[in-house]
Amino acid sequence: MAKILIVDDEPRIRELIREHLQYSGYICEEAADGTAALTQLSGGAFDLVILDLMMPFMDGMTCLREMRARHINTPVIILTARGEEYDKLSGLESGADDYVVKPFSPRELVARVKAVLNRTMPKPAAASDTMTFGELTIDTASHTVRVSGEEVALTPKEFDLLVFLASNKGIALSREKILQKVWNYDYFGEDRTVDTHVKMLRGHLGKCRSYIATVWGIGYKFDPDATR
Repeated sequence: MAKILIVDDEPRIRELIREHLQYSGYICEEAADGTAALTQLSGGAFDLVILDLMMPFMDGMTCLREMRARHINTPVIILTARGEEYDKLSGLESGADDYVVKPFSPRELVARVKAVLNRTMPKPAAASDTMTFGELTIDTASHTVRVSGEEVALTPKEFDLLVFLASNKGIALSREKILQKVWNYDYFGEDRTVDTHVKMLRGHLGKCRSYIATVWGIGYKFDPDATR
């Protein structure tokens, strides 16, 4: 069963989340601030982190950025009382996989946990594990991406997005469809969620960034042949 780290400075919130996650069968550990979370992440393997943004000593955003700087690519759901679009986008741009705004429904949080884990937990190898497009190679078994033979570090969400686009080569995909298939939830006007992740993914792909084409008025298309 998946192991989850709950990071929040409020003991009551940590207890609430832990009780609902344990009831759903998950193994939970807790940390009261970002510094403690980094120590636990460095010393053990976790499948998911639930990370509050507003904490003393080291806040959640700083912790998230430090995780990614240390190449700790554990999926992260940010948890915050701040609901402004800027805070959501800052979290996503820093490498978060999803967000939940306080006050939240524990059932909604558990559902989002399940959705993220369904995307990121290892799955049985498919008949073909490798996709190659020019100088880009995607290995779905090892969750690795290479550009010109050099491995590229992607977050779990960025990897899922790339695999979905590449698996639908040449097909124009709407933002709504991408949200449904990659994020596992319906469209609620969150265009920027997809746009932000596409922007970050293109940045990681370097010379292969043009493989992801913008289809104006619709969304995006994976079209490596058009760039040759």
